[in-house]
Amino acid sequence: MAGKTAASRPLDVRVYERPLDYNEATVLQQSLVAQRLADSIPDTMLLLEHKPVITLGVSAHEEHLILSPEKLAALGIGVVRSARGGDVTYHGPGQLVAYPILKLTSGERDVRNYVHRLEETAIITAGAFGIEARRRPRMTGAWTAAGKLAAIGVRVRRWVTFHGVSFNLDPDPDGFRYIVPCGLAGEPVTSLRQLLAPAAPPSLGELRQAWQQAFESVFTARILTHASFQADQLWTQ
Repeated sequence: MAGKTAASRPLDVRVYERPLDYNEATVLQQSLVAQRLADSIPDTMLLLEHKPVITLGVSAHEEHLILSPEKLAALGIGVVRSARGGDVTYHGPGQLVAYPILKLTSGERDVRNYVHRLEETAIITAGAFGIEARRRPRMTGAWTAAGKLAAIGVRVRRWVTFHGVSFNLDPDPDGFRYIVPCGLAGEPVTSLRQLLAPAAPPSLGELRQAWQQAFESVFTARILTHASFQADQLWTQ
């Protein structure tokens, strides 16, 4: 967009308008990673919501599930093992999930730095709505005085990234009460709705726009295409 240089990272953005099943989204990411490794697509970012699900990352501990998978299923919440980094987290409607599929250049091949840039994107996005967010030592994500606003769990395959960030707009807070979020006992989770009350939070579309602008700035990206899909168009190219 305006102000970007010729050296900017070309980026395709795919917006899914209906919540996606977590496993379907994982298969979609794997397909896109293979295509990015083959240079058949440019860097791509998925922006979506998930159907209610609790995911256990590669560092997850079963005891961080407060309710059993059977009880969670009765509440309409799935439980899925995930290849992403990190512990236990909740995804559901009212949460913006960003999955960047980026081929990191030789100067970018530092996973910690990549996570740092995702944190910076979340912090800038929060600031667009007047919320002061920050990092915390030895804890990933974007944090506020009221709790964690954005969680990060990534994976890298031959220096192509997948999985990513969940940013809380207005998710069901009960989803986080059924787990020890990110394995951090006593650390609250917050949302834009809670932080901005009694004022109304932004719409999901407004949050997407703020995220994209922050991502362009932090990753020196230039959005080439911006396409919207329904859940039943999952494999549309």
